[in-house]
Amino acid sequence: MAEPRVSSIDGKLAEEFAAPSHVDEVKEKMATFARRHAEAGRRVVLITSGGTKVPLESRTVRFLDNFSSGKRGASSAEYFLDAGYAVIFLHRHRSLHPYSRTFSAVNMLDTLQFNAGEVVVNQQVLPNIAKVLKRYREVTDGKLLLPVDFNTLSEYLHLLKAAAQALSTIGSKAMFYLAAAVSDFYIPASEMPEHKIQSSNGPLQLTMNMVPKILSPLVKDWAPKAFVISFKLETDASILLEKARRALDTYRHQVVVANVLDSRRGYVMVVTPTSQDEVVLSKEDAKNEVEIEERIVTNLTAAHDHFITQQAG
Repeated sequence: MAEPRVSSIDGKLAEEFAAPSHVDEVKEKMATFARRHAEAGRRVVLITSGGTKVPLESRTVRFLDNFSSGKRGASSAEYFLDAGYAVIFLHRHRSLHPYSRTFSAVNMLDTLQFNAGEVVVNQQVLPNIAKVLKRYREVTDGKLLLPVDFNTLSEYLHLLKAAAQALSTIGSKAMFYLAAAVSDFYIPASEMPEHKIQSSNGPLQLTMNMVPKILSPLVKDWAPKAFVISFKLETDASILLEKARRALDTYRHQVVVANVLDSRRGYVMVVTPTSQDEVVLSKEDAKNEVEIEERIVTNLTAAHDHFITQQAG
């Protein structure tokens, strides 16, 4: 297989974003994971999840962040696993994680109690814990889930590149589900103050650069045969479809999952170059605790089937 082409963004990543020291080690783990599951007949999805932290100082005290908890990525990972995929879960450190996300709002000490001198779980506080634990053990025993965490924007960008290059070896069996809320702005390392910004210096004014659009080299250079899904979040529903179609025209990937901030838990559009499908939860669905991610994953696995068939033809 030919080596991926070097894009202009490769140079920008090397110059302006510090790579994590373990990136090569993680890349090898991801490549091994992908090959093993592809050889076993499984598809592999790389899910990005959570928000990215943008430091304002080299010795970071202050940083810019966003509201993302990682719920969409964590829940989607479970449904992809149920659909037979192996999952590389590239997630923000301490964001929601598959299976444990169900109980994230619970104080763990409140779930434990003494019974004849032994510590046991109070299943009234943790309903369905036995079912969730059983499924989690099946996934971990089968080595179907590879968690990789990141913290800063720099770590995310380098690890996503490493993941793309690692999964390029399995061609169309690879899917990228890019649900992370990635910052659009950053301060280059060369322009960042070393020490904590002092409030005694008065009001703070920041000039931030645009984050390079890493979707372009991912699609064209790093994993050109993979099935790639990006996400588009807006607050104005009237521009959502236009922005989704513009992204498809610009980056030439396969799908945009488009959603509006206020309705994202119950309505999304799955947009491709030739179609747009509304994915909607009804009141009855909500009553039965159906999650929209289940419907999104069902839609996308069918689209991936079609994509693989086309590539084989």
